Order: sequence, then C-alpha cells, then structure tokens
Amino acid sequence: MAATTFNGPVRSQNGFQSITKNATTGAITVNATFGATTSVTNLTTTNLVFTDQNHPTTAAINATATATAAQVATGYITSTSAAPTTITLPTGTLLGAAISAAKGTVLDLYIDNTGGASTVTIAVATNGILSTAAADSAASFGDLTVASGVTGLARFTIMFSSATAYVFTRTA
Repeated sequence: MAATTFNGPVRSQNGFQSITKNATTGAITVNATFGATTSVTNLTTTNLVFTDQNHPTTAAINATATATAAQVATGYITSTSAAPTTITLPTGTLLGAAISAAKGTVLDLYIDNTGGASTVTIAVATNGILSTAAADSAASFGDLTVASGVTGLARFTIMFSSATAYVFTRTA
C-alpha cells in the first residue's frame, strides 16, 4: 500500500506495527509494535526511554529490605508498615539489566506510604548516587523519607548515566 493519509480514527483489533523493508533482500524489520502492550524498540532521534505512568503493576515492601530490580521496574512501590522501613534500591547493574537501561534512560519511581503508620526511607545502592540537586538541597531534592498517611506519596527520578549506573533525585 502506498502512503495513505486518514481523516478520523484508525482502528485495529490486533494492534499496529511500524516496519522497514530492506530494499535488497526484502526482509521486514519491525521497529515498533503498538497494541495492548505497546513497546518501542528504537528511538533513533532521541535515544530516550519513556515509562508507563499508569502503573498497572505495583510492588509492596512492608519491612526494611532491598527492593528487587523487578519491584523498582514497576515504577510504583507501596508500604503499609507500622514500623519505620528502609527500602534500599537495587544496584545500578541489576536495575539497568531489568529495564534494559542505556545512557539517558529515565524511570520515575513512586513510593506510596499513604497506608503506612511510620516513615519510609529510601537508600541508594552500589552504582546509584544522589544527584547534585539532591546533595545541594537535601531538604527537598535529597529528602529520602516519605511520611505516612495522607501526605505519604513521593516521586523519585532515576536517570541512568550508563547501562549500569544511575543518579537518584526526589522530584515530588
């Protein structure tokens, strides 16, 4: 089919694919699939990775522990602990591998302590460092505690400087 312009919604029951065809061999390469589980395999213009902000999957950590890379990769961790809880992030190597990180990958991590009865403290692990903003403004960007109750919600941004190292900042 030649280039086609549509006026109105285009609908499919089985998703859409963006492809390229090799002019010599005719081989088809799928660049992106858009559907119920949308994935983008190559953003050559920006090399950025965007995360799903709807968080269909969450993780619960209700006692002091090191979060697994899979738990952090959900982007949303809840805690309902009655005791003070420290959540240590996974190493940059483990988290980077879990989300296929590269330099420039950004992941927002929400900590929801609205159902908890004590504070949650976040700690960074090996290959994770606090950003300059966090170090310079410990009372805001570097605040790694999340209160309990109705104000107990925080957003942190994890920015990868390589596939195995990240910078950590509180952003809300």
